[in-house]
Amino acid sequence: MDYQRLIKEAYEAQKKAYIPYSHFAVGACILTKDGHYIHGCNIENAAYGSTMCAERNAVYHAYCVGYQKEDIEALAIVGDGPVMISPCGACRQVLSELLLPDTPIILASRTDYNVTTIKELLPLSFTKESM
Repeated sequence: MDYQRLIKEAYEAQKKAYIPYSHFAVGACILTKDGHYIHGCNIENAAYGSTMCAERNAVYHAYCVGYQKEDIEALAIVGDGPVMISPCGACRQVLSELLLPDTPIILASRTDYNVTTIKELLPLSFTKESM
């Protein structure tokens, strides 16, 4: 898999972020198994709880156009901070339900990246089996 291409696409998605409050743009990109790239970026709101993270936007967009967890090859998440970006708790919970446990998740900065999975990022996650 070409992680560099996926990271590049995530940085393209980052350019679309709406960030009037934090001024911290995040981009995400899903690669589907049929070769499509689906972008997501963070969209902020004055009512902070209504803000939506880049990775959730990308995953929700994938589902909205008909993809399911089995169709997702990988997800990249990028930012411009001094270290690689990592999903917040809410995003980890969503990803635990909408990605397969071993789907590669690439966390990247401008100079480095790490490949992980939601299984590693959120062990002992709360799922429908927990109910």
